Amino acid sequence: MKALYSLFVLLVLFGFNSAEKLHFTNPSEQDIEALIASMSIEEKVGQTCQITLDAIHKTDEKGGALIPEQIDPNKLKEAIDVYHVGSVLNVGWHTLSMDEWISIMNSVHEPYMTKQTNIPILYGIDAIHGVNYTVGGTLFPQEIGLAATWNPSLAERMGQITAYECRASGIPWNFSPVLDLGRQPLWSRHFETLGEDPVLGTQMGAALVRGYQGSGKEVDEFHVAACLKHFVGYSASFSGRDRTPAFIPEKYMQELYFPAFKEAVAQGALTLMINSGVVNGIPGHANYQLLTQTLKKDWGFKGFVVSDWEDFIMLHTVHRTAPSLAEAAVQAFNAGVDMSMVPSNPQYKTYCQDMVAAVKNGQISMARLDDAVRRILYVKKQLGLFQSPLPNFDQYSLFGSEDHKKAAKEAALESITLLKNDGAVLPLQTNQRILVAGPGAASINMLNGAWTHTWQGLDTSFNTPGVLNIYQALKYQLPNTTISHAKGVELYLENDFEASRFVNLDAYKKALKKNDIIVICVGELPSTEKPGDIRSLQLDQKQKELVRLAKAANKKVVLVLLEARPRIINDIEPLCDAIIQAYLPGDHGGMALSELISGKADFSGRLPYTYPRYDGVIEFYDHPGSVARAKSGQFNAYNPQWDFGFGLSYNYAQISNVQFVNKNEATGDFSVSVTVKNETKQLTKTVVPVYLSDLYASTTPELKRLIGFNKVVLNTGETKTIIFKFSANDLKRIAADGKWRAEKGTFEIKIADQTLTFNLSNDIDF
Repeated sequence: MKALYSLFVLLVLFGFNSAEKLHFTNPSEQDIEALIASMSIEEKVGQTCQITLDAIHKTDEKGGALIPEQIDPNKLKEAIDVYHVGSVLNVGWHTLSMDEWISIMNSVHEPYMTKQTNIPILYGIDAIHGVNYTVGGTLFPQEIGLAATWNPSLAERMGQITAYECRASGIPWNFSPVLDLGRQPLWSRHFETLGEDPVLGTQMGAALVRGYQGSGKEVDEFHVAACLKHFVGYSASFSGRDRTPAFIPEKYMQELYFPAFKEAVAQGALTLMINSGVVNGIPGHANYQLLTQTLKKDWGFKGFVVSDWEDFIMLHTVHRTAPSLAEAAVQAFNAGVDMSMVPSNPQYKTYCQDMVAAVKNGQISMARLDDAVRRILYVKKQLGLFQSPLPNFDQYSLFGSEDHKKAAKEAALESITLLKNDGAVLPLQTNQRILVAGPGAASINMLNGAWTHTWQGLDTSFNTPGVLNIYQALKYQLPNTTISHAKGVELYLENDFEASRFVNLDAYKKALKKNDIIVICVGELPSTEKPGDIRSLQLDQKQKELVRLAKAANKKVVLVLLEARPRIINDIEPLCDAIIQAYLPGDHGGMALSELISGKADFSGRLPYTYPRYDGVIEFYDHPGSVARAKSGQFNAYNPQWDFGFGLSYNYAQISNVQFVNKNEATGDFSVSVTVKNETKQLTKTVVPVYLSDLYASTTPELKRLIGFNKVVLNTGETKTIIFKFSANDLKRIAADGKWRAEKGTFEIKIADQTLTFNLSNDIDF
């Protein structure tokens, strides 16, 4: 059989002339090997090159893109025929109509459809909270809000809908989910994470991958390839600024930063994007140990690895590990990056020429080049692109449908978190006079954040028609209530940083006298990556002044936080009667919030991070007990504004009867049952988290850590018994010798206010 296959390859190599390229519609592994064997070095290098849309679109005499967007056939022909480019990245500056997308996709794929080339183009886009670059797409909460739902089924549904609407736009590859751990709130992309906990992040991230890619071995025309971002440690920036170095000891890399990526790889994620920064002195794009040894060899990752924006270049210009652009490309490629995103914008040709030369002079082996091409072709095969890179655009009747919008609003409803409700000031009453104020009161952009219609999400001209802001949504929800609006403060950019100014402050002061409840919507302008760098977590003083003025007028204050990251409010928290963390809830966040504060729905969101009390003290819920020692010597230093997992509701289910169903203290297997009962008169959604405390270990253990959770939905009077199953795998940590081990000794399992004790009788290594 092997001899026959070798003969087939020889026939491929010598039996066809250059004009007779192999064409496969559903290539087998052997077909892909034959295809690779038939390719020239130039053709192989081209597959590793991803160019931007603007490298091939038509421009006016000043170099600006024509509107509507159009592909320049001459630029496209050069990219594909001469440089054999394998992928295109969306970099349009704003949302496009469905007709524009269809036109672009038809043009991009025409060379393959007419058999001018034999390998289809792979098109990628950032659709991180819904299809944010297609007019009418469904926009969900950003990932940090999604994490606050503690509901993996909602994450999977978001993935399904986003994938569906991506494919409806002709796009088969989504640069999502972000699996970076949210443990540096200063970081501008904190809102793109799934919070600070590896278990919560792992389960929510795996659900997103399932939603994006579907459950089949191959990805059908209603799903897309997921792209895990950003491997690994990007979010742990020591300074808090984007794309700056991180220091992560191996123990914490293994325990905290790896798990979400490792599980997503096990789920079959097809692509992965690299950390733009530096971890422990090594740039992410030059880290052979992480990219080749850990990811590809140890974890068995079958897909391909793509760089982040221009990051091959950064090895030369920023990180300075390569003395030239040519050597930077060699360094990244040999480390294990298979595709370069915008390798030399916009002159990608230099990259292709440098890479061909590097292969010919032996700096890059043919085996390494073939490995990268094999991985890229494997993903294209899994996406069905060889069979048809263009979908049947008529089969996506649910694009932007009411069903999709309902799912997005449900995600917002379950994400928004009630942090304070003194005196039951919420829900609002219809006989109250309500003033809605602050920069977020009438802003759709502050509901969505960045990656919304434009990269930074600031342009209001592309907002989804018909979407209601918070003020409008409250008026809709409470039509018989007197509701007025006074902005009071507006946010703007000054010298690249966010600033604020008072707007008609006298009108705000007068409005205070006429109203009973003041709903003040504060937060920050949409931003991400370098434009999102900030100097302090403090909420600016002018927004805080709106709260002080309202309290001085003896009014009830409801503070709504529209935040990409937790901002410090310890000085105004005592002045607020109610506080709501809305995160960035998306297009339907205004309606969701109005239903919650009017009492038509109940809060069930829970914090996915520890909310800091002080600007200079960043704490996490899973701290070792020793960290909590105060200056007084007492163990009470741990004092966040609100703890991880905190959240209030109008109606609470009762958690009781926590007990072992079974336990094997030799193997480490155990199951715990929990009774959850709704004795209220409304449906409730209750998060049941399970925490573990390792009382003694060879390395200082956490005071507690999350090992499981379940979000339980209960109708009025309903009781459910929930079973949690665990094993020694849930007990393991990195031991003092650097190995994974469940160490013998006593563990406490904590659910609500109840504790069980489990004694592991012997060490179990992994």
